Amino acid sequence: MAFSSPDYIIVGGGTSGLVVANRLSEKSDVQVLVLEAGNDLSADPRVTIPALFTSLMGSDADWQYKSISQPGLGGRSIQEPQGKALGGSSAINAQAFIAPAQADIDAWAKLGNPGWDWAGLAPFYKRSYTLIPPSNQATLEHLGIDWIDDEYRGTSGPLKVTFPGVIENPLCKAWIDAFRGLDKATNADPFSGKSIGGYSNTATVDPETKTRSYSYSAYGAPASERPNVKILTHAKTLRIIFTKTNSGTVEATGVQVLIEGNIETFTPNKEVILAAGVFNTPKLLELSGIGDGKLLEHHGIPVHVDLPGVGENLQDHLMTGMSYEVIDGVITGDPLLRQEPEALALAQKLYVEQKAGPFTIGGMQSHAFMPTPNAAELLDQLPQSLKPEDKEYYDIVRSILEKPDGSSAGWLMFLAQANLHEHGSSFVGSKLLPENFASLACVQSHPFSRGTTHISSADIDAVPSIDPRYFSHPADLEIMARHVQSLDTQLRPSKPLAAFFKPDGKRNHPDAFHIGDLDGAKKYILDTAVTAYHSCGSAAMLPREKGGVVDPRLVVYGTENLRVVDASIFPLIPRGNIMSSVYAVAEKAADIIKGR
Repeated sequence: MAFSSPDYIIVGGGTSGLVVANRLSEKSDVQVLVLEAGNDLSADPRVTIPALFTSLMGSDADWQYKSISQPGLGGRSIQEPQGKALGGSSAINAQAFIAPAQADIDAWAKLGNPGWDWAGLAPFYKRSYTLIPPSNQATLEHLGIDWIDDEYRGTSGPLKVTFPGVIENPLCKAWIDAFRGLDKATNADPFSGKSIGGYSNTATVDPETKTRSYSYSAYGAPASERPNVKILTHAKTLRIIFTKTNSGTVEATGVQVLIEGNIETFTPNKEVILAAGVFNTPKLLELSGIGDGKLLEHHGIPVHVDLPGVGENLQDHLMTGMSYEVIDGVITGDPLLRQEPEALALAQKLYVEQKAGPFTIGGMQSHAFMPTPNAAELLDQLPQSLKPEDKEYYDIVRSILEKPDGSSAGWLMFLAQANLHEHGSSFVGSKLLPENFASLACVQSHPFSRGTTHISSADIDAVPSIDPRYFSHPADLEIMARHVQSLDTQLRPSKPLAAFFKPDGKRNHPDAFHIGDLDGAKKYILDTAVTAYHSCGSAAMLPREKGGVVDPRLVVYGTENLRVVDASIFPLIPRGNIMSSVYAVAEKAADIIKGR
């Protein structure tokens, strides 16, 4: 087969893998092979139509992983979706394009990674995308978009980003007016890394075609047209083959792959690059003999590099939301979620004929970075660190939360009901009420809790044992409960939003009527919280003695030519949806690999 010995073998054709493939193959004399276990779904309307993302989680486009039982959530097991298709999770997510804070990325450098501070990574955010704001002044005013700063705005990147909020929906404007009334509207362009407060967020939707813009459409498809790039789908990587070097390290000399029932081995001329995602990257490392020696020996796997940090440091954001019944006449996405024939037909007609209507909108249009009032005082009343080795991590997280512009949670609005607590395959649940709703939600920014993901067997088809250890640190529940309480007692009753909620309207869960009380908010969270799909950190870029897996050049410790370029390397989870940071890391990784 052609490309049996390419220069670079990239395992994973997801969000980061296709970025790196595209950038490395810009040099025509460099051969790049991409191995993707999933399918090419670039023509699938579930992927291309922004509103249909809710049908992808739990589908054939998802690895369908779930956590082990979580004591912090009353023993519940949480679904942990990961994209299994070209484009990875960027092909199945809700498209929200959210910025981190400068303090988040500066913390990466403080943890022992020179060059990975805000100054070192910010240019790569800009390189990845092009922000295309609405041209209509009325839309700009409706969405409160007066904060765009060209110093931080991406203007030439492959990814197309715009504002999904529409002027036809009054709730989008009410969100902005509510934060202005509370004196909590955003104080800066979010991509300055210094913003706090509410705003209309951006999303990865092409404003011309009204289709999802994602890693495959922006990076993978253009790269696939080059003769020096080969992208294989339905290619399940089994393991990486290593050879010992004279210096005592190991070199990746082959990648074993299952393709159409046959095992094939590809040989890299230069490097193997892991971009398999937060759960599959550590899984492949462990199956290939890199990981905690005791764990590998337990599963009968020869140990090539004893690296206990593999699969550790797993971080994620929990989220929950409350759905409030809206007044008659307000258009929401509920009729579409209930699959009402008339609503579906109208939405399809608008989309096909005018590229307009509810099909053009993904998960959310309205977002806010929110601090914890009196964070220092609250944290002083709680345990600091559960284990001595967690102290540095705890201190850095705390320092972020205590900053005046430090966000401990994101608030957002979803224009439909969302029963996140239902354990079905759908994002919005299956027991949908007949009324129309708008949901106010809370997402953690910087949890203190960290978990693990490890192989459960030497069998490639065995699912990993995922243990995020949600709420294992008591501060996480205390902080999140205060945000849920504030959503119900401060934001919802604000005049601009309250005008659109029925005073005695229905809610999505019986406990949602009691979240104005702190204990009630805690109970609601424990009963309903789920992952926000932001898992990262499982092959952390940290010094080896601190549990690191890769160095600042993203090379796996103890190896010569194996790198990791996906969200696994995040040493600390940034605030908000992590997609923008995955793109930035991949862009920087490509430069590092090129030797720039």
